Amino acid sequence: MLEILLLLWVVAGAGWFWSSSQVANEAARGFGRTACESAGVQWLDQSVQLIAMRLRRRPDGWLAIEREYRFDYSRDGETRQSGRVTLLGRRLQALSGPA
Repeated sequence: MLEILLLLWVVAGAGWFWSSSQVANEAARGFGRTACESAGVQWLDQSVQLIAMRLRRRPDGWLAIEREYRFDYSRDGETRQSGRVTLLGRRLQALSGPA
């Protein structure tokens, strides 16, 4: 009986992690797209790539997952430059890229 409960907790945790990862990815894509549109540059590949993930404390003291994403953009259509979006949970922490 204990093994079944433990298995259910593991499956529930994996489902929560997958779901929160999808929400964070969508948020990072939105921030990257908005940054490129407001800077008047071309957002390449219309995607972001997860490059780092770690546990951090939020300002209210709770633990959250900090995810760092990379996206590519071009000012002239020929050169490729990289920008970064850092999220703590679903909140934007840092954005570097097109200015």
